[in-house]
Amino acid sequence: MSEIEVKLGQKWTHFKHPEREYEIIGIAKNSSDLEEMIIYKALYADEFPFGQLWARPKKEFIGKTIDKKTGKEVERFSFISEK
Repeated sequence: MSEIEVKLGQKWTHFKHPEREYEIIGIAKNSSDLEEMIIYKALYADEFPFGQLWARPKKEFIGKTIDKKTGKEVERFSFISEK
């Protein structure tokens, strides 16, 4: 698998709620181990306020996970578009 290039301004969705969109607003380094972190904000408002900020390790952000509903391996986040 080739690594996906995550860039500022891109929009992505999470597999649990494909109708919700997130915008990449930063790529940071974890101060304890220098691991790359993706900083993103919610472009929806329901459980959390519009613009809620989130951070996740890049390898987890672009990685796969198991969907507990189906038991299948899925992409955690899916790329939608550039800004």
